[in-house]
Amino acid sequence: MIQIDKKLDGLSEPQLRRFLAKARKAIPLYGDVSLLLTSNRQMQQLNRSFRGKNKPTDVLSFPSVDAVAGKFAGDLAISVDIAAANARKLGHNLEDEVRILILHGLLHLAGCDHETDTGQMARKESRLRNQLGLPSNLIARTEQAPVKKKTKPRSSAGTRRAR
Repeated sequence: MIQIDKKLDGLSEPQLRRFLAKARKAIPLYGDVSLLLTSNRQMQQLNRSFRGKNKPTDVLSFPSVDAVAGKFAGDLAISVDIAAANARKLGHNLEDEVRILILHGLLHLAGCDHETDTGQMARKESRLRNQLGLPSNLIARTEQAPVKKKTKPRSSAGTRRAR
């Protein structure tokens, strides 16, 4: 299921479904994925509720509970506001940015965690990004040179709370 709460110019639900299927197969990740494309306001509410962080973030992953794993992989929520800003800043289109965030979130649903591993998720994301024809991977760009802003780079987190 794909729910679009925020207008996403140039990206249709059928395109998102095709990309989700292709990325899940490439990972591999089994089970359905629910995708919410929404605003910073709702992402801040989700991030506060599930991670205790009172700020918006780009992508949140909510892995399924073990009882339904295999049939349902989990939920993803993506801030279209942050995706649009990142796309402008990084010089690619919104469609590619949303796909990068989907891939990153799917890797979290598959059990990867760049906050605790020693680079395995970054390497896998980079390989898959190349395979799927996407620009720079999310982990690599947040771990590069310090960001000039006063805020820290956003990342995904946790288990069923959110990744």
